[in-house]
Amino acid sequence: MNRYLGTLAVAIICTMQALGIQKTYDLVVYGETAAGVVAAIQAGRMQQKVALIARGQHVGGMVTSGLTATDMNRNQLVGGVTREFYQRIYAYYEKANAWRNQDRESFMLSTLKRTYTGKNDSLRMQWVYESHVAEEILKEMLEEASVELIFGERLDLQAEVRKNKGYISEITMESGRSFGGKMFIDATYEGDLMARAGVSYIVGREANSAYKETLNGIRMNHVIGSDEKSVSPYVEVGNPASGLLPYIDGELWGAPGTADGRTQAYCYRLTLTDDPANRLEITKPAGYNAHWYEVLARKLQMQPETTLQQIITLTPMPNRKTDTNHLDFFGASYDYAEGDYTERQQIEQLHKDYALGMLWFLANDPRVTDTIRKEMKNWGLPKDEFLDTEHFPYQIYVREARRMIGSYVMTEHNIRGEEKVEAPQSVGLATYALDCHFVSQVVDSTGRLRYEGTMFEGVKPYPVSYQALIPKAEECKNLLVPICLSSSHVAYSSIRMEPVYMQLGQAAATAAALALKNENKAVQKVSYEKLRDQLLKDKQIIAVP
Repeated sequence: MNRYLGTLAVAIICTMQALGIQKTYDLVVYGETAAGVVAAIQAGRMQQKVALIARGQHVGGMVTSGLTATDMNRNQLVGGVTREFYQRIYAYYEKANAWRNQDRESFMLSTLKRTYTGKNDSLRMQWVYESHVAEEILKEMLEEASVELIFGERLDLQAEVRKNKGYISEITMESGRSFGGKMFIDATYEGDLMARAGVSYIVGREANSAYKETLNGIRMNHVIGSDEKSVSPYVEVGNPASGLLPYIDGELWGAPGTADGRTQAYCYRLTLTDDPANRLEITKPAGYNAHWYEVLARKLQMQPETTLQQIITLTPMPNRKTDTNHLDFFGASYDYAEGDYTERQQIEQLHKDYALGMLWFLANDPRVTDTIRKEMKNWGLPKDEFLDTEHFPYQIYVREARRMIGSYVMTEHNIRGEEKVEAPQSVGLATYALDCHFVSQVVDSTGRLRYEGTMFEGVKPYPVSYQALIPKAEECKNLLVPICLSSSHVAYSSIRMEPVYMQLGQAAATAAALALKNENKAVQKVSYEKLRDQLLKDKQIIAVP
């Protein structure tokens, strides 16, 4: 009888899906990022009927797709569900069978800055790990919270997001399937639901004048070369008639400090291994373009003392793996945020070819020093990661895409300066530096090639405002946005770290639940005092000690 009922239930669900008949939830979380996962977990724990819609077949976003050297520099200020996740990582690696080809004690000694034992179990956290381990832990937490997890559904970018008196009532997927909800969270890196719902946003950099900032807009950086001597930016060295190398601008496209629509470089955070038993050789990709690496080749000839770690960053992970950073493809990300799915897939493939091509170049190109080539050949893709995507991460690192323009905008003034302004209504803390990767490569007025767009400056911990998670009331009343939040480019360069996204996801879900408990009030009318009290009850840290 039970088997019959189970089969019948599956048949009914499949029929409803085929007919495009919607189910209605208290909260619909669109986006499988770690922020989306944490939001769904929090909502489930608050007894909400919640759906988490994953566009692919995985959950966790960058947290489970190679970015495993977590950008967390003040671990004691991470709380709530986010801390619990990193505590579960710690607990997993305490097990002897978690270590397959490496001794736990020696690994821990080499990565003390990324683990914290504390004086009791409540403080023990680990934020270096393997991607597949993190995904299994997140799935366990979702199941425990009774979250309905839906895989393989993408928002129809041509369909209307149905709204009634400012409230989203239903969203439609490419498959024709619809999801109704009382509250919605856009937990994507791109902000697709936010944009389709008619919420104001920006892509790129504001002018410094927009918010009276000093670090925004176009920013010329240092010369690419050695001792202010530039590498040649041309296809043929020293010959302008041969044309510029790919993704190099021949001149500055605007005055320093003015606005543009460009985003900082994207990349894939590859997991590599030097364990011969688990290693797959990196082969030359079909889309290899030697011109993409010509600037680096010429720079290496000018600086032959360069080491591999000065080109890419190989941060140790458990079981002889790495988080591999700085495979940044300058200039290739600009069209991603506003692109359709086909355009994004093409950009993703470009970045995949670039990343694999870079690693192949470092291991094989004769202009690379013998030392670097020999070291690079020790590394390969791991057989036991990303089994359904050819051992390559499934998520491109979207460092910045759309940013909402709400009634309150986080800016440089909330983060740095002698007259620092504390953001109101804190729902979580951010601690990481202002960190924008290079945006462009450009030939300056003297003919030298320069990087453009970067900044890196340490900051003290600061609060992120609840008001930055919500749209203007006249635009949407039941949507919260924990990733593409209301922030200037400068402030976002610090906020954009995964542990912060996760904590903001918890805050967004908490606010949604409180709005429902208060007669479906708009998210703009949620009592901050009640939100603060619930966050503190759930061990979120919202004030700097």
